[in-house]
Amino acid sequence: MDRDYQVKQSNKLIWFGVLLFLLGLLTGFISPLTANPRMGLSSHIEGALNGMLLMIFGLIWPKLNLSHKALKSGYGLALFGTFTNWLTTLLAAIWGAGSEMMPIAGGGLQGTQLQEIIIKIGLITLSIAMVIVCGILLWGMKRSPMES
Repeated sequence: MDRDYQVKQSNKLIWFGVLLFLLGLLTGFISPLTANPRMGLSSHIEGALNGMLLMIFGLIWPKLNLSHKALKSGYGLALFGTFTNWLTTLLAAIWGAGSEMMPIAGGGLQGTQLQEIIIKIGLITLSIAMVIVCGILLWGMKRSPMES
């Protein structure tokens, strides 16, 4: 395992986390102007929470005991999942779409067939990505909790 590579990934995850947190904050300013402000609020929250999640991932990244390939996969999937979560909900808010996959935030609003497909693909793929990331992180922390 290349320790320098892992530390660089850690720093980048924290940087991208701060960026996504900022994007989430800025989304809060525009959410009342979207076709679906409730979905805009969801995007605002997703950006802020996923930004914090990336920062947490960055902080624990150096503690992981993983191969180069697993680190690279986890890093890419973490960025994909968190940013796609924010972007998909933002697009749904702007388009006034997404109630098929997010009935509460969607408020019964339906977009075009293409918009709904984009939202569905985004939500399904990000969900799978984040489950895999969590598995990779748990595997990388496989040492006993009692070990230092």
